[in-house]
Amino acid sequence: MPAKAREKTGKKLVIVESPAKSKTIAGYLGEGFEVTASVGHIRDLPQPSDLPAELKKTSVGKFAVDIENGFEPYYVVSPGKKKTVSELKSLLKDADELYLATDGDREGEAIAWHLLEVLKPKIPVHRMTFSEITPESLQRALNELRDIDTDLVDAQETRRIVDRLFGYELSPVLWRKIKAGLSAGRVQSVATRLVVERERERMAFRSASYWDLLATVEPLETAKGGSFKAKLAQVDGDRVATGRDFDDRGALKTRGAVHLDEAAATALAEALQGAEFAVRSVENKPYTRRPAAPFTTSTLQQEAARKLGFSARTTMSLAQRLYENGYITYMRTDSPALSDQAVNAARRQASELYGPEYVPQSRRVYKGKSKNAQEAHEAIRPAGDSFRTPGQVRSQLGNDEYRLYELVWKRTVASQMEDARGSTSTVRLGATASDGRDAVFTASGTVITFPGFLAAYEEGKDASRNEQDDAEGGRLPNLAEGDGLTPQEVTAVGHETSPPPRYTEASLVAELENRGIGRPSTYAATISTIMDRGYVRKRGSALVPSWIAFSVVKLLEDHFRDYVDYDFTAELEQGLDRIAAGEAKRTDWLNGFYYGDRHETGLSTVVNDLGEIDPRVVNSIDIADGITLRVGKFGPYLERAGEEGSEEPQRANVPEDLAPDELTAEKAVELMETQGPGERELGQDPETGRTIVAREGRYGAYVTEVIPEPTAEEIANQPVEYYKNGKPKPPKKPAKIKPRTGSLFKSMTVDTVTLEDALKLLSLPRVLGADAEGNEITVQNGRFGPYLKKGTDSRSIGSEEEIFTITLEQALEIYAQPKQRGRQAAVPPLAEFGVDPVSEKNIVVKEGRFGPYITDGVTNITVPRSTTIEQLTREQAIELLKEKRAKGPAKKPATRRKAAAKK
Repeated sequence: MPAKAREKTGKKLVIVESPAKSKTIAGYLGEGFEVTASVGHIRDLPQPSDLPAELKKTSVGKFAVDIENGFEPYYVVSPGKKKTVSELKSLLKDADELYLATDGDREGEAIAWHLLEVLKPKIPVHRMTFSEITPESLQRALNELRDIDTDLVDAQETRRIVDRLFGYELSPVLWRKIKAGLSAGRVQSVATRLVVERERERMAFRSASYWDLLATVEPLETAKGGSFKAKLAQVDGDRVATGRDFDDRGALKTRGAVHLDEAAATALAEALQGAEFAVRSVENKPYTRRPAAPFTTSTLQQEAARKLGFSARTTMSLAQRLYENGYITYMRTDSPALSDQAVNAARRQASELYGPEYVPQSRRVYKGKSKNAQEAHEAIRPAGDSFRTPGQVRSQLGNDEYRLYELVWKRTVASQMEDARGSTSTVRLGATASDGRDAVFTASGTVITFPGFLAAYEEGKDASRNEQDDAEGGRLPNLAEGDGLTPQEVTAVGHETSPPPRYTEASLVAELENRGIGRPSTYAATISTIMDRGYVRKRGSALVPSWIAFSVVKLLEDHFRDYVDYDFTAELEQGLDRIAAGEAKRTDWLNGFYYGDRHETGLSTVVNDLGEIDPRVVNSIDIADGITLRVGKFGPYLERAGEEGSEEPQRANVPEDLAPDELTAEKAVELMETQGPGERELGQDPETGRTIVAREGRYGAYVTEVIPEPTAEEIANQPVEYYKNGKPKPPKKPAKIKPRTGSLFKSMTVDTVTLEDALKLLSLPRVLGADAEGNEITVQNGRFGPYLKKGTDSRSIGSEEEIFTITLEQALEIYAQPKQRGRQAAVPPLAEFGVDPVSEKNIVVKEGRFGPYITDGVTNITVPRSTTIEQLTREQAIELLKEKRAKGPAKKPATRRKAAAKK
């Protein structure tokens, strides 16, 4: 008997990525639609160690990708998504149609494809995409349904596979030769190289000193205007050197330029005192400036960093929330184009707010660099066919969300406004010095006569070199050739050439995009990764590389040159674009990447032919004559040959807060000369006979015991073990004994600690006795000072010296007191960072139940495990609080019932 046909329910199931997005969409689609979320990807490549046993020794085993059969990925439902998949299948049973409404980019297309592969629906399936969450946009999307774009899926899957191949082949090399836990990513490695190369340039840079003159003059005819400043440009017809005329070694590189030193500039200034100045030429040019294009992902990250101080990660987190709640369009886009509806909305709003004269006759059209029409999203703009002003949404948004929305709104409206217009004047002044030399000064000024788009918005700029040479003034007097001028003051001004500025998040994003490296939608994750890995840290807004980043980049440059080459990485991205456009096949492209072709050597061949890599070479950088920086297991240190007769080299730790370009030859010598003894032998432990030494460590001075390696005789005298066939196994080294260690008290140093002190420190924790219930009480030193411990109950004590004097009775008295918490404890903060710019409350670091955390009294965020309290800066604290605010309050998980055991 045939199965009974299921009755139609009329229900349409819509699946999106995030719960926030599903909630907003559900409110617009109305009855008949059930909207739910997959909460991101439901499947991914597993760790090779998690593969089924039968696959581990096959061609799938190394990467969870079948490298011998078309690079087929072996996907599994992520452990945390099994319940989600079960719920989606349950909802699907009652639906008549399925709408896959994940984002319209490659990643969203891949998520939709994975859902289709796992859910295996037997009902009609539609692919639904939209760039904004508004009733109008959703209605348009329902009228423009399509199938899943397999080319976009192939491009995204290829990216995932190539990143797995790259990371899993290169990262183990870093673990063996530099440090465990490091990673080499396809884009993150290149981004790290950019930051390191900039620091190398700064390290090689030698500043040059140059001087010029600044004259303050005013017209003889006061009716023409007031005084103004002019800079020296020529002496006797030769141009005066500015910062751009010097190379990075501090040498003058421009022929014919006059290099004034302090003495020459001062002498010329004195010779011009009282000289007669006159206007030699006046040049007036019309000034026109066009508005910037609407935001793409990259330009939004750059401008939010410049104007709002947001990290790329914070910007994308805020933009995601604004998009999901229907305030802006999709935030991952390469296109600056606006839809007709958006252009009309921007022009209408500009006219209403600033006047019709601020809107040009014809609409402005912006085109992006992306050749892939299938991914030609709109620019990031306010959502809707008419825009809400920032004032209209202010009460609905958090402070940071509002600031980002306001930035997007201003940029979008300004993009459809008139040019700013005005005029630029350049005046050349001349005077003859008392010693007969002819001096020419110049002054420039721009006057805006019609602000145009500047009434709404002006784009920010990144720092550039020798900015002082480009300084422009404002309005100049109404001068004519031959007009006389009176010098009020002529002064000599000294300058130093500046090194290349370090990258900021904004300028690094701009550089990556300019070189075609990676996708703008991944830049936030890339920058977060290189910071989390310890390759880069922030100093203010500047990105400073660590010494370990130097080692990583050096190894990759020497042995994997192509894979950190900027052009090669950009070409890989173009290859993925070709796959997305249907112009290349995934399998062919991956074969060329991994196995090579007629033109390129594949990654597999490069890794297999790697040869010997000397870790000492990779981890060494020459700093000064005879002084080398080594990147060691516990951090960077300086090393040079020891004193005559000593085989032990002299070493000195490098301060954590010292940037690489600040470690000059002079500074290296200073650190070597002022460093105390790196290690001092204190004597023998009378109980064990082991040598006790005091050492300088990465996290402070400590004492430890030296455990000698077992001798050949000791190894040979171990009990013999046998194989099943009766043959004896070769002797193996006994398990290593972990040496006892103890941090020095604050009052101790490596050169003053005694053997007696050391033995006391090594004896910790000290057992005081037990309480009435038999619970053992110990005293020890911890990260945040000395404390008592009874089970899980810890109590602080006054000073480190009390560790060896406190008695059981005193400890019991402390435990007899109620344990103080919160404000009553009056425990001083671990660190203070001043007032938070957002909440305007003091930022402090406190010790919490789960470790130290940062708080401004309103928002709390745990200090990252990779950062010590001493390393934490004010800028990092502000940034971490900002990111936590952007995420919003943590949602409490629903209470789960324990599943019944399977029978």
